[in-house]
Amino acid sequence: MEKIQSYLVGETISSNSPEAYSLNAKSFFGEKKEDKIIYSPSEALFLVEKGKMEIISKNKKIDSREIETLFRKIDKDMQMKYPVFKELRERGYIVKTALKFGADFRVYEKGRKPGEEHAKWVVFVEYSSRKINWNEFSAKSRVAHSTKKKLLIAIVDDEKDITYYEVSWVRV
Repeated sequence: MEKIQSYLVGETISSNSPEAYSLNAKSFFGEKKEDKIIYSPSEALFLVEKGKMEIISKNKKIDSREIETLFRKIDKDMQMKYPVFKELRERGYIVKTALKFGADFRVYEKGRKPGEEHAKWVVFVEYSSRKINWNEFSAKSRVAHSTKKKLLIAIVDDEKDITYYEVSWVRV
């Protein structure tokens, strides 16, 4: 497969190449919008790292070192969130943004298709050094409950090791 040629315009990464449509249909990378596939920064960085995409900005190919710097300007928490995206994706899960839920990601069980089925988890990513209070935890739990998903909290430490905690409601 040829590399997907994508373009960074402002904060949007997109492509209308046949390879982009093919990968979207097969592996659910990106979202179809109008006549393009739009990628989240995490999706784009992952595809660049895997050698499946190149990103062009202002008629110049961006090298991989520059990409992370640019994406951190788009999403200040990229350095913390990307390792979670990458690990889940490498484990075979479909990972999508969850901005409309006020979360970091939504994750689909293996074999499930976005658009046809609902995500199983809504993911919030936190640094291990950051303490969250009960009100914040309760808010995250309410988001998961109201969207009929399980809450997955991903704790990232300084070495980028990740610990996951799944939280679900229990009726008593």
